[in-house]
Amino acid sequence: MTDNSDIRWKQPLNFPLADLLGITFTSQSNGNAVAEFHAQAQYANPMGTLHGGVLCDLADAAMGIAFATTLGPGESFTTLELKINFLRPVWTGLLKAEADVLSRGRTVGLTSCKITDEKNRLIASATSTCMILTGDAAKNR
Repeated sequence: MTDNSDIRWKQPLNFPLADLLGITFTSQSNGNAVAEFHAQAQYANPMGTLHGGVLCDLADAAMGIAFATTLGPGESFTTLELKINFLRPVWTGLLKAEADVLSRGRTVGLTSCKITDEKNRLIASATSTCMILTGDAAKNR
């Protein structure tokens, strides 16, 4: 019997939080992913700009999909650390998150993500450290 459980990382993927926020994945390949998000007033913080948590979600989603494309059969992963730098405010518009796996070891990996606006200006930059899970630790994840 073929184990199809790892096919989920090889196909375009939407997950519940991405669906809720309207994040779409436009491409994903071995160690890379691109996601898009339309910033709107409903995602604003009290100052009227896009809430930083939404930018974190966008970066985390893109980095997670990029990292997931490197997983082998029976592997899963979890995020150990996430860091983001907010560089420019956003009110509305299309944002693109481009994520890459910088390092993929046997147990730990490092990803990065740059978020740009429609004018290709850098809005935020993020990194994430991931831990690869195998065996019982990878089940149901």
